[in-house]
Amino acid sequence: MREDIKYNNIIDGDEFARAQKAADDSAGLDHTQIDTEGFYVEQQYHKYSEENHRVWKTLWYKRWDVLEKQASETYLKGLRAINLNPDRVPLLFGEVPDPYEPGKTITGINEYLRPLTGWQSRGVPGYLPAKAFFSCLSRREFPSTIVIRPEDKMDYLPEPDIFHDVFGHVPLHADPVFADFLQTYGKAALLAGPEHEEALARLFWFTVEFGLISENGNLKVYGSGTISSHSESEYALTAPEGKGGRDNGQIERRPFNLDQVINTPFEIDHFQDIVYVLDSFEQLRDAMNDYANRVLEDSNAPAGA
Repeated sequence: MREDIKYNNIIDGDEFARAQKAADDSAGLDHTQIDTEGFYVEQQYHKYSEENHRVWKTLWYKRWDVLEKQASETYLKGLRAINLNPDRVPLLFGEVPDPYEPGKTITGINEYLRPLTGWQSRGVPGYLPAKAFFSCLSRREFPSTIVIRPEDKMDYLPEPDIFHDVFGHVPLHADPVFADFLQTYGKAALLAGPEHEEALARLFWFTVEFGLISENGNLKVYGSGTISSHSESEYALTAPEGKGGRDNGQIERRPFNLDQVINTPFEIDHFQDIVYVLDSFEQLRDAMNDYANRVLEDSNAPAGA
């Protein structure tokens, strides 16, 4: 976490250091030797402040005003399935007393998610190195930053927090097809040689982060970068079609094609000039399976590794 941002620190200092060291050390290990449990931290729910819950609620309702019209139905169905609460920072596991309604309890989102697809949202202190992150995905574990941005950073945060990770990403993990895609991505990325790194980064960017999908003849957002951003989603869905780029207020919406996606560079600090549109999540899963086979052939790894 950046030191210049004043988070409410809900992570014990020793636990933070231990988890971060385990994640950093994984870079030098073979993927078969990595134990992802070492990366995770306890979510001490009682340490969330009134401001923390207020920030979550404000972000939720600000985004929800238009999200029902913009977001993929698969995302919306997943959000309902994991029972995210608009008024409270989400609990990941178990049950705790509701901080504002005595006598009531809050149930962790994983209690709903795991029975659906086997995925879990696991608490981490912040960014994980690539190999650690891929190891988690390969086990159907999604690393979720458990701190939440302070009120003075509500409009822009230069690193992930629990709103971006859980609100933006996790609802799609309740969909069996997307769940299969994401695990296959993690497995392939773990085995991939350097020649595949850029391609896999581009695939993740243009799908998991900024992907669009056509549903019943309408464009919808599903990538977390658009799901969690008013302006990004509005631009992706309504900017005039064209190759003039953001400087001319135009965007290219290309039909999803795996080989085209992995050969398209991206930039991270402005609206996207190019987005890719899926016909279905099955299309994404099947394309990922094909690419994973390429990785297996290049790595000489056995099928199912």
